[in-house]
Amino acid sequence: MNDIPKASQATWLDTIKSFKHPRVITMLFFGISAGLPLLLIFSSLSLWLREAGIDRAAVTYFSWAALGYSFKFVWAPLVDSLPIPILTRFLGRRRAWMLLSQVMIMLAIVAMAFVDPATQTLVVIAWAAVLLGFSSATQDIVIDAYRIESADTQLQALMSSSYIAGYRIGMLIAGAGSLVLASYFGSSMGEYDYLAWQTTYLIMAAMMSLGVITTLVVSEPQSNNLTQAQDKHTQAQDKQNQAQDKQNQAQDKQNQAQDKQNQLGFFLMFVFAVSGFVASFYLTASDAVSAKAALSSLIANSYLANAMIELARLALALIVAGLIAKIVIASGLVQQKKVFVTYIEPVNDFFQRYGWSLAWLLLALIGLYRISDIVMGVIANVFYLDLGFTKPEIASVVKTFGLIMTIVGGFLGGLLSVRFGVLKILFLGALLSAITNLLFMLLAQVGHDMNLLYLVISADNLSAGLASAAFIAFLSSLTNISFTAVQYAIFSSLMTLLPKILGGYSGTIVETIGYQYFFLSTALMGVPVLVLILWANKRFDMYSATTSS
Repeated sequence: MNDIPKASQATWLDTIKSFKHPRVITMLFFGISAGLPLLLIFSSLSLWLREAGIDRAAVTYFSWAALGYSFKFVWAPLVDSLPIPILTRFLGRRRAWMLLSQVMIMLAIVAMAFVDPATQTLVVIAWAAVLLGFSSATQDIVIDAYRIESADTQLQALMSSSYIAGYRIGMLIAGAGSLVLASYFGSSMGEYDYLAWQTTYLIMAAMMSLGVITTLVVSEPQSNNLTQAQDKHTQAQDKQNQAQDKQNQAQDKQNQAQDKQNQLGFFLMFVFAVSGFVASFYLTASDAVSAKAALSSLIANSYLANAMIELARLALALIVAGLIAKIVIASGLVQQKKVFVTYIEPVNDFFQRYGWSLAWLLLALIGLYRISDIVMGVIANVFYLDLGFTKPEIASVVKTFGLIMTIVGGFLGGLLSVRFGVLKILFLGALLSAITNLLFMLLAQVGHDMNLLYLVISADNLSAGLASAAFIAFLSSLTNISFTAVQYAIFSSLMTLLPKILGGYSGTIVETIGYQYFFLSTALMGVPVLVLILWANKRFDMYSATTSS
């Protein structure tokens, strides 16, 4: 998939009828499974922590638990190449990993349910949230690969729309659903009840069974089945040749053994690197407390000091993980060539297809496109509570009504992308997303006003749905099917990396400059995105003219 989808010549009716395609419907259910875990890390967890008495800055730091979404390209190659014992044989490569990740999600949610943040250390629930982020990011890797391999470019925009709709339904279940359940079971800002939140999270874990059922019912992507069939044919031919030539047979066995060794070595490299990452965070915890206190007294800003120290810990942990990976490669446990093919070749392919200048432009656009929404969204629920909105009000307006508007925006984004081209709708989505952030400034000034909240949520979610549908179709079009999981994982990781890092500081920023100026700054973050889209559109016209000639 090397081409950005252009305007379609099909009628509006034909385009709408395409929503009945089985793959489009399948993506609706996978979207629900993907959207459900996200808010259990973000908004629902933030409300739980606030009711438990955790301060605003600490709450927003928990958004970093979802950084697994931003680094999922690291283990995406494992998803592409490593078979799951027994499961792969019966379900196929994609569905086996899908089922494994969904079971991990359920276990992570259950683990969070048995931790009370009001009486137990936050470290425990933080690691449970990290596990949830890791497992849900793994599910996203598989779903993205499944979607891209399941249909051609022309159907991707509609599949993206269906996926966004399902994603938002999953967010509704985890967002409004969890708030309603927690309130129903007796927890509120004035009367915190741990058992209410525990029961809520256990119910959320049970809801993931919808994703499990979908995985078991659907079939493997056709392209994947075709590849498997080709592999079987090749293997059959190899066996025939082996029967004729014993030397080739021996060489083939040696190659197979080497391949298994490389897969095992690659897996161990990942395990060792992750273990080093975790150990670095654990061993620096006590020193971080002292460093925060010293830096706070030096710069007279405890929030900024905490943010700087935590960012330094993150950087140190990443360096440790990288050094461990290099040591494993140097030891010969995994071949350097294998690492090159896994990580470097997909990147080289992208730069070779688009050239250095256009490729860097596209990467900049990918990295900044969602910055306004994500940075603002991290603290959104805390903002609603600070304005005096109750959980039932947040559930009915923000989560339920907002979901409807997002679904409408998602389907509208898909239809408009098919009719007018993806880049034009990308620009429209980015423009609307930046403008709607200004409406939050007005809400911050007015305060508790249900009518204004409906207006703000309508505009924000409609624009977010439209932008997301176009953006997913855009990323899918950039992905080479030869490197499906890895390339898309890189794109989607880059999409969230900077926004989520900045989002972790949103509580600190609000404490420093207030809500109104915070929302103004998030709106201004969208201006460079508009420039990048216009530039990319111009460059793509030149690229298309060059490639066609």
